[in-house]
Amino acid sequence: MKQFANGYCMYCRRVLLLLLFVSPCALYAQREKLPPQDLIWVEENFPSAKKSNTGIRYLVLESGSGEKAKRGDKVSLVYIGRLINGETFDQQIDPQKPFTFLLGRGKVIQGWDQIIKLMRPGDKWLVIIPPELAYGTRGSSPKIPPDATLVFTMQLVAVAPM
Repeated sequence: MKQFANGYCMYCRRVLLLLLFVSPCALYAQREKLPPQDLIWVEENFPSAKKSNTGIRYLVLESGSGEKAKRGDKVSLVYIGRLINGETFDQQIDPQKPFTFLLGRGKVIQGWDQIIKLMRPGDKWLVIIPPELAYGTRGSSPKIPPDATLVFTMQLVAVAPM
């Protein structure tokens, strides 16, 4: 191998150059937030689910229209919340009496504040929220155990700018 004045061969220089370009990408790679057993379940049951930049998985079931919801907007939605085992822990399904709150104000779990910003009025999504963006290690007794991945079917009924 041909060596340069500084002692590096051409091959070594190429490897070092490659590492310089790949390393920053690896540093920004997001770690998986779903527990391993839940990730397997999600990949088996919802292989086409998209992943948000914060680790939330979602499937678009119906598409709405209009402007996306943003922080501070008053949003109204109907939903069914389930555990991975299919057990329903909460729901608000009457479109005449939707669940309403101000988005991004910490009134709901982090996963909701994050994913609803991607939705438009009328969107109906299946959303899979990792434990750390839901109730984490503490859970929400008695219905949600610690470290629970939550599965929501949710439809954004309305968005009102505030």
